[in-house]
Amino acid sequence: MNSEIRALEPKALWNKFADLNAVPRASKKEEQVIAFMKDFGTSLGLETIEDEVGNVIIKKPASAGMEDRAPIVMQSHLDMVHQKNNDTVFDFATQGIEMLVDGDWVRANGTTLGADNGLGVATIMTILESDEIAHPPLEALFTIDEETGMTGAQGLKGGVLEGNILLNLDTEEDDEIGVGCAGGIDVTATRTYEEEETPEFKLGYKITVNGLQGGHSGMQIHEGLGNSNKILNRLLFDGFENFGLRISEIDGGSLRNAIPRESFAIVAIDAIHEAAFELEMKLQTANIQEELKTMEPDLKVTVEDVALPEKIMDLGVQEGFTRALYAAHNGVFRMSADIPELVETSNNIARVIVKDGHIKVGCLTRSSVESSKWDLANTLRATFELTGCEVACTGDYPGWAPNMESSILKVLDSTYEKLHGEKAHVAACHAGLECGIIGSNYPEMEMISFGPTIKGAHSPDERASISSTQKYWKFVLEILKEIPKK
Repeated sequence: MNSEIRALEPKALWNKFADLNAVPRASKKEEQVIAFMKDFGTSLGLETIEDEVGNVIIKKPASAGMEDRAPIVMQSHLDMVHQKNNDTVFDFATQGIEMLVDGDWVRANGTTLGADNGLGVATIMTILESDEIAHPPLEALFTIDEETGMTGAQGLKGGVLEGNILLNLDTEEDDEIGVGCAGGIDVTATRTYEEEETPEFKLGYKITVNGLQGGHSGMQIHEGLGNSNKILNRLLFDGFENFGLRISEIDGGSLRNAIPRESFAIVAIDAIHEAAFELEMKLQTANIQEELKTMEPDLKVTVEDVALPEKIMDLGVQEGFTRALYAAHNGVFRMSADIPELVETSNNIARVIVKDGHIKVGCLTRSSVESSKWDLANTLRATFELTGCEVACTGDYPGWAPNMESSILKVLDSTYEKLHGEKAHVAACHAGLECGIIGSNYPEMEMISFGPTIKGAHSPDERASISSTQKYWKFVLEILKEIPKK
């Protein structure tokens, strides 16, 4: 299957991507890919360093005639989001990604592809290995754990890098030049509760919400995609209001930076309400499907009989919790007043777990404005604290402020126009790039972000455009030639 990928142009880049995708590389479990990258650097006879947190840095001298150019850092992250469809049998810990060609797209067989940020990593590897590509003095920076905390970027110390310019290869539209990004913070609500014995004369049901697209909780938060946690809670709230539905268990979503696609709950209903409850769930499902039919045509809600659960939530806690989850903001909170069409602040209710007397709700709040980020974080905190939860705000990382006068922006802007006869779209994004964090220890370093077109990142629908990758590769080669002198 992956042999199709290795035959694509540019072959050197796609072959490096296939090599990389053979290595398991989940966030916080990057031991194998760190070793892979270190072996790659040393096999080329290049200075290869692993820093204290696991970032890998490979240094390569300038190619002939480029010694007087400003030294650059090319940066991508090693980890990838691990998501798969429910019916896909796949072990991310031991298997390499199974890729296939689908028209102009490379995608994976029921899992995330890892083009985010594997195509960036493969690009840098190709340049490091080549004896023919012209480039200035080069430091390749491969960071870890970008997707679940950016701890690699946060742990990178000042003074390790010597480059004056950083090229981040983690933007996902090939006509876009990134000059800024959002910061973020994890907002996590927890509490314990007393479980009750399930009374007699009740029926057990499992309510499942699935078939949603999912996607990147930053780049796609404005698209109106369904959030399975919010949809499920809407059904639970309705069931409680009308039929006294009692919750035994909830398991919804997965990673904090992925819009949740699937959630389920185990509940109990008085037997006397059986027919009315099932009819109400059908009516509510039809309403929600109608609301979301444009963006989520495959949304499904399944209500099926299961064994009556032995335990259910304390009634008062359940009532407060479902209300808090209903009230908690999800989606766009504020659009930027300064940059057209840019989401300034948003929240993703990413993970909901209710089981065995414990509640946990995990959110990722993003904003390009620090005060607005904290405003929304405190809004969520207040919402959940009103229902007795403890709320922790952790993993805070800064955004990246645009510098519209940087020399490297001028290089990319003019190079793109020369290649394509039109201007690139210069923009800030609502994703969390590592530039802002790296810049806190390297304040004099100019930074820019670009990359090939990737769709559906952080979901099993992730796919990378073949023609766009070819376009992007030519752009990379021209940029390296145009790096200014020291």
